[in-house]
Order: sequence, then structure tokens, then C-alpha cells
Amino acid sequence: MKFHIMTLFPQIIEAYMSESIMKKAEEKGNIEYKTWNIRDYSESKHKKVDDYPYGGGAGMVMTPQPIVSCYNAVVDGLDASLKQEKKPKVIYLTPKGKVFNNDMAIALAKEESLILLCGHYEGVDQRVIDLIVDEEISIGDYVLTGGELPALILIDSISRHVKGVLGHEESLEEESFTNGLLEYPHYTRPEVFMEKEVPKVLLSGHHKNIESWRKLESIKLTMKLRPDLFDYEALSKEDKKLLKKHNIIDK
Repeated sequence: MKFHIMTLFPQIIEAYMSESIMKKAEEKGNIEYKTWNIRDYSESKHKKVDDYPYGGGAGMVMTPQPIVSCYNAVVDGLDASLKQEKKPKVIYLTPKGKVFNNDMAIALAKEESLILLCGHYEGVDQRVIDLIVDEEISIGDYVLTGGELPALILIDSISRHVKGVLGHEESLEEESFTNGLLEYPHYTRPEVFMEKEVPKVLLSGHHKNIESWRKLESIKLTMKLRPDLFDYEALSKEDKKLLKKHNIIDK
């Protein structure tokens, strides 16, 4: 997986990508990334990338020429095979987009490469979206000062589903949202901390009981914290029996 990030602030991207799991994933060759400074492609004498909006209004709008020229440079630098077959999907990070979720991360992880466009100011000229953008994605119903943080969230989330990025890939199967439920609570040493004890079942060594406890806790947490995600009908027969046994749902 290779990420191309078109941005006015490449150092924000590079700072995050130079640490922790993202750094290790790049060093191992599981992912690649390259930042493209949109300002470098401005044909303006002073490398201007924004202007006042037609029709008036507050704020500035990113002009189309530098962005489209930057995009063309990205495409020109692609392998010949990608140019001939399928150009990378272009994603624009914007509050107006479809809200990002785990299913989208899994789907996007199947792409060979992605181009992420980070907006600023009041956004980008609509003609940029019309000409080069394939998909608009939001990370939530709020507004940020730029698209770099949303781009990094996509990169991080997508990368976790790229083979070899995580040391224990089986953990993906138990993470929140993977099976429609929130993840169960985790505990580690010490066994007692500030008079709070680790649940006895986790110390029992009885794997079947531990698995049942974890599933029950996942369901209870989802019902409590994210009832919008909980779907009783989607549960297995075993899970429904578990809920009935513990008097969580009597059906």
C-alpha cells in the first residue's frame, strides 16, 4: 500500500509517520508514503494557493490550479502499469464527506495506492472535486483547521489492515467494530491495583469461560455505550443463549 498525501503542511504528516507502528511498517516495506506540497505547484509569483470566494463570504478558498497540477505530478510519477490500468483513488478529506468507519478502512486497504487531498481554509474550489476527486470522506461531524489529521487517521486505520503491519494480526478479529461489537475490557499486571482486582475468570486459565466472559462484556459495553451499533438479530445462537443465561435480554 502506498499513500500519496497532497498537503500544504507535509511536516505534519512526516512527524506522525516517523514514529511507532507507522515508522516500523514503512521500514519493513509494508506501506509507503510520500508527501506532495501543493504550494510547490502554484504558478503564482508568490506561490499563492488561495483566493477570495466568488459571491462573497468569510474566509478563503484553495484555488484549483496548484491542486490539479500537484495531482498531475503525482500521476506522472506512478509506475507505468498503474497509469495504464487503474489510477489511484483520490480521497478528499472534508466534513461534507461520508463518515469514515472500519468497513471503509478494510475496503480501502485492498487498494494498491491512494491519493489523499488535505484541504484548508474554507475548502477547495468545487472544480477540483469535479475533476479529480473520487470520494469525499469525513472523520466526524465537526470541523478542523485542515485535512492533515483526518488524512493521518485514514492512513493509520487503513494500514492496520495491510498484511504485515501489525505484529499480531489475529488481534484485528477482536477489535472494536470488527464484529459489530465494542471490544471487551483488558487487564494486565498487577492483579490488584488501588483495591481494584482483575476479574477472577481471567486468572482461571479456563479458555472457554474466558471467551464467554469477553463476549458477554463486549455485548454489554456495546448496549451501554453504543446502542446504535447493537443488533440483537445479528448475534449468534450461542451469544443469544449467553445473554439469556445472564438475564441481560430475556428472549
